[in-house]
Amino acid sequence: MRVPLKFGVQILNSVVCARTRIVLRDDEGKTAVGWGETPLSVGWVWPSEDSFMWREERLKKFCVRIAEELISNGELSHPFPFGHAFAEETIPNLVKKEEAEVSETNSIPQLASLACFSPFDLALYDAFAKYHGVSVFEVFSSDWLEESLESYLEPREKFVGKYPADYLEPRKDALPVWHLVGGLDPIDSSELNGDEPEDGYPVLLRDWIRADGLKCLKLKLRGDDEAWDFARIEKIGNIANEEGVEWLTTDFNCTVKDPDYVNGILDKLKLDRPDVFKKLLYVEQPFPHDLEANRIDVHSVSSRKPLFLDESAHDWRFVRMGHEMGWNGVALKTCKTLTGAILSLCWAREHGMDLMVQDLTNPMLAIIPHCQLAAHAGTIMGVECNGMQFYPAMSLPEEAVHPGIYRRRSGIVDLSTLGDTGFGYRLDEIGRELPEPVFAESIG
Repeated sequence: MRVPLKFGVQILNSVVCARTRIVLRDDEGKTAVGWGETPLSVGWVWPSEDSFMWREERLKKFCVRIAEELISNGELSHPFPFGHAFAEETIPNLVKKEEAEVSETNSIPQLASLACFSPFDLALYDAFAKYHGVSVFEVFSSDWLEESLESYLEPREKFVGKYPADYLEPRKDALPVWHLVGGLDPIDSSELNGDEPEDGYPVLLRDWIRADGLKCLKLKLRGDDEAWDFARIEKIGNIANEEGVEWLTTDFNCTVKDPDYVNGILDKLKLDRPDVFKKLLYVEQPFPHDLEANRIDVHSVSSRKPLFLDESAHDWRFVRMGHEMGWNGVALKTCKTLTGAILSLCWAREHGMDLMVQDLTNPMLAIIPHCQLAAHAGTIMGVECNGMQFYPAMSLPEEAVHPGIYRRRSGIVDLSTLGDTGFGYRLDEIGRELPEPVFAESIG
């Protein structure tokens, strides 16, 4: 990373990406190749005081374990029921097997295990859609799926005869884009320390806003220092007013334990800085990951501003649980698997919840399914894309083919260069040299 990124108490300086290639072949020898990619962002998917490298190595090995299991699994009909069954049944069993074999008492968390499976899930969709000569988001209708959503979601009666396509929108090629203001990012020259990169990309917030025409800013906060958080919002709010930024959102990264903390900041903003309060579109995940262990009634917060689940929303059941506690929005992420994101989207839409698609600092191929999901989801406001802030040079080969996705212009990302089949990577035009795979097995 060109600059560090803070997730809660974890500071990230680098990330390992899992890239997968899956080949489908029918009995007549016709093949299709699919690709998927996800950052194994350990600080986000597995927050812990245990060694970062220890956690990262376990996740890398778990990816290989998934690859081995997929090979032995064999047949694929459609990636939606396949991905659902694999995530529901196979992944928990693999976690237990891994724990027994390495003699560890700390199991890989569900969120981390889904992140490991997500590049495979994406690659299966890409290959399946390419095999049939269509785009991924065309295969979610009754023309492609044998079972409706009542087989996957509850209450069943709400989803009788309904399919994911009923909750998706036609793709938008231009999406408003959110810029992440990290907790360690310098806002103005007074916060520079002399270690900033000199690589031609902006460093200070105003320079980013002007260079990319930004209209939406996401603010990382501490969640345990009310004075610092309020001052941070106010300072960035002043810049937003001066630079024509239209929307803000706050991300406390699961560090808050009491709704009164968030309510106090919101109420003070509304009273002292109504101009900044008005720009605040929603509040993202202030409270701890584990909803079951932290059954916090959040109606008081969501009555002030829309309140979005993120880290807690591993699957639709947690979305349902959050809805009961007062959450009224959910942030979707492809790193939790596209299959899971689609199921959460459908449950949330059916129950009147708002949607966003949030980034995991996706570089290279990973950003394309991420943007595709946002383009079909009908989000409250565009999509968050911040890979170009933290490691823009990593995506230069992809940027040469899709410049509007990897460089934000006039406050938007432009998806119009995507191809018509699979996720539209146009991989044969991307001049990226790849290392030898860690795990590979010939299809014979």
